[in-house]
Amino acid sequence: MCTLEKKGDIFILTLTGPREHRLNPTLLDAIQSALNTVRAAATSSSVALITTAHGKFFSNGFDLDWAGSDKARRKLMASKLRPVVADFISLPLPTIAAVTGHASAAGFILARCHDYVLMRKDRGFVYMSEMDIALVIPAWVHALIKNKVGSAAARRDLMLRADKMTAAVAVEKGIVDSAVNGAEETVEAAVRLGEELVRRKWKGHVYAQIRLGLMSEVLEAMRNHDSTRSLL
Repeated sequence: MCTLEKKGDIFILTLTGPREHRLNPTLLDAIQSALNTVRAAATSSSVALITTAHGKFFSNGFDLDWAGSDKARRKLMASKLRPVVADFISLPLPTIAAVTGHASAAGFILARCHDYVLMRKDRGFVYMSEMDIALVIPAWVHALIKNKVGSAAARRDLMLRADKMTAAVAVEKGIVDSAVNGAEETVEAAVRLGEELVRRKWKGHVYAQIRLGLMSEVLEAMRNHDSTRSLL
């Protein structure tokens, strides 16, 4: 499912195995447990978190095969994603997604809720598939994308055209922060960025409170979420 390791002042959360890292309740619970461990460690030292994945996918979104047509299972997945995203937003430390493969739908949301997104240039794309699979995107996801992607044209292409964007295109449109050649090189670049941020020795509680302020509209939309109107 996932592993958490600490190298110096950097935590690395890895979605493990060769498959698509579909977000089901088991994986989402494992991610949340790892975040609890990181949060506890951040109270006593300056650290950063990198999230990455094995294989050709960062995450291919919700586990729709597991859910099938069962509405209760679909709602369960969505109800577990929201607190994971909220936990990333409230962590008292910098967060970096090292996207070494495809990041689609809820998998892209998982990546984009980090402070920084570094993406592999030579393989993979970001893709909000909801238009193509006829799913309504809820208000809290709109709020997150508006917070993270400044260009209205880029948001249109991402969400209304369901464009599959390579790292180079995603950087050009301001959807991810940088493009790096190779999977290992992407993680290495994320580690360098994490180490740079840790050296600033910022107070974790201050970092968290500022991020919470910047993303208050996302959290408010989560609190007001209507689960009858969308899968997410």
